Amino acid sequence: MDVSPAHFFDTVNSYQRTEALKTAIEIGLFTAIAEGNTTPDAVAKRCEIAEKGSRVLCDYLVVIGFLTKNDGKYGLTQESAVFLDRRSPAYLGRVTEFLLDPLLRSGFDNLTEAVRKGGTALKDDGTVGVENPVWVNFAQAMAGLMTMPAQIIAQLVPTDAAREVKVLDIAAGHGLFGISFAQKNPKVKVTGLDWPSVLEVAKGNAAAAGVSGQYSTLPGSAFDVDFGTGYDVVLLTNFLHHFDVPTNEKLLRKVHAALADGGRAVTLEFVPNSDRVTPPGAAAFALIMLGSTPSGDAYTFEDLDGMFKRAGFARSEIHPVIPDMSSVVVSYK
Repeated sequence: MDVSPAHFFDTVNSYQRTEALKTAIEIGLFTAIAEGNTTPDAVAKRCEIAEKGSRVLCDYLVVIGFLTKNDGKYGLTQESAVFLDRRSPAYLGRVTEFLLDPLLRSGFDNLTEAVRKGGTALKDDGTVGVENPVWVNFAQAMAGLMTMPAQIIAQLVPTDAAREVKVLDIAAGHGLFGISFAQKNPKVKVTGLDWPSVLEVAKGNAAAAGVSGQYSTLPGSAFDVDFGTGYDVVLLTNFLHHFDVPTNEKLLRKVHAALADGGRAVTLEFVPNSDRVTPPGAAAFALIMLGSTPSGDAYTFEDLDGMFKRAGFARSEIHPVIPDMSSVVVSYK
């Protein structure tokens, strides 16, 4: 059987892919090509870079699948046209401001130590430290990516338009998940819970969406503040993966107590299959948690269902949202 070290070298050098894509986004290269600047010299002039730099970077982006090249001219792949042209409504360039945040990247500078101890080698509890400013960055940078999942969840979990509906959005971040419920139903009253600095971003997004009158805030830690009671929906989006099972169950018992009879907890998570290696996008997320949190993980549906049941919930159901990555778990009181 023929063997090759190519996979080894591709993996060892994969940081170069990250930096090439980051650079292309920063200089607006994909937008320049979408505008019709398809040769190295044209890209160089439009992006104000050296012609050699333009040629080498564009050729590399062809090699790794972000550009096409025919007769010496570059073009965008379908994915690049949708996600990397700044003029596209689905533009994802800002996401790199969070995903490549120095704190998140530094969690992998000493991954060996994290593997040895079973949790991040970062100081101050990594990304889950009290009022960590990385979450302001998250709220500002990730909103575009979360618009579609937020709208899907609001459709998946209908609310009663004939009466006032209370929604608690835990770790609200950008606020889009609660805002989507408010946009869909004018009877919805949303309470966004997060650190005070993060909630300023959510309030701004609520105002931009025209639902400020339906949006209030509850600053502080989800583990410490009093939620109140009578909620019809509690949102737990991209939150449980930061903590271990006992910590999550303690929080979920608090969520259960805050829900009205018949209320639902709605969880958005990276949910791997029970083999923990498929689908690859969800399964690989466990390593991010190992590098950036003391005890976080990527939980299977069986894991999540068990947590919710032990916290008092009657049943849970799962709905895929983003193929290979995110799923919604709806749990009923």
